[in-house]
Amino acid sequence: MLMLLATLMFFTRLPFWRLTDVPADRFKRVVPRWPWVGWLTGGLMALTLFLSSRVFPLTIAWILALLIRIILTGCLHEDGLADFFDGFGGGRTRERTLEIMKDSHIGTFGVVGLIVYYAALLQLPTVLPRETLIAVVLCGDCWAKCCAAQLINFLSYARTEETAKNKTVYERMSLGELLLCFFGGLAPAFICTFILGWFPHRFLWLLLVPVAVMWLLRTLMKQRIQGYTGDCCGATFLLCELSLYLAVMAAYPHWC
Repeated sequence: MLMLLATLMFFTRLPFWRLTDVPADRFKRVVPRWPWVGWLTGGLMALTLFLSSRVFPLTIAWILALLIRIILTGCLHEDGLADFFDGFGGGRTRERTLEIMKDSHIGTFGVVGLIVYYAALLQLPTVLPRETLIAVVLCGDCWAKCCAAQLINFLSYARTEETAKNKTVYERMSLGELLLCFFGGLAPAFICTFILGWFPHRFLWLLLVPVAVMWLLRTLMKQRIQGYTGDCCGATFLLCELSLYLAVMAAYPHWC
């Protein structure tokens, strides 16, 4: 329970810190439980979509759902995405890339990256019906977090603990934590496919798209900064999630 609280405190802005004090070393092992935060953020996004779409057009409901997650996380992942684009777009050396990513100011690459990201994201309700979009949101949030979490197993942290933004260096997953991570990330997709019947079975093949995106980003990070940062994890999550959404949009006409 203490680890779950630590994870919720780390990845959301909800006042879980009021419940109890969590030792600082617990935050080094929150990443394996990151997909379980998706059950909260993705679940509330899905609920917002379900309720608000009964009052507003689906596009507005989708914007409200995105806003809910932004409020819950305090733009944690969006900040990482902007810093990632700035660093990898403007930096030419490892040192310069890390320096730009640590700068709190947003640059041109970050602005353009966020605009393109949200422009693509806002196309979902123009292609997918409400029920499919609700299911994809829950599955995408959890699975993309699971994929992004694997960075800590494949790469070393690119900074020292003292120079890290949050003063935390994540520890690699044990076997038990790895299984916990994958269960939290995959369970919603299997529930929606095999129990609720919201997706055809071939939907599960689309889950490989975020895996490929994660691996490509992991390769880029290894070449450029010889590791990962917290910003890299946040950016990888959003890009993996977006890749799944785009794959579903491309495949959906063939399901009907």
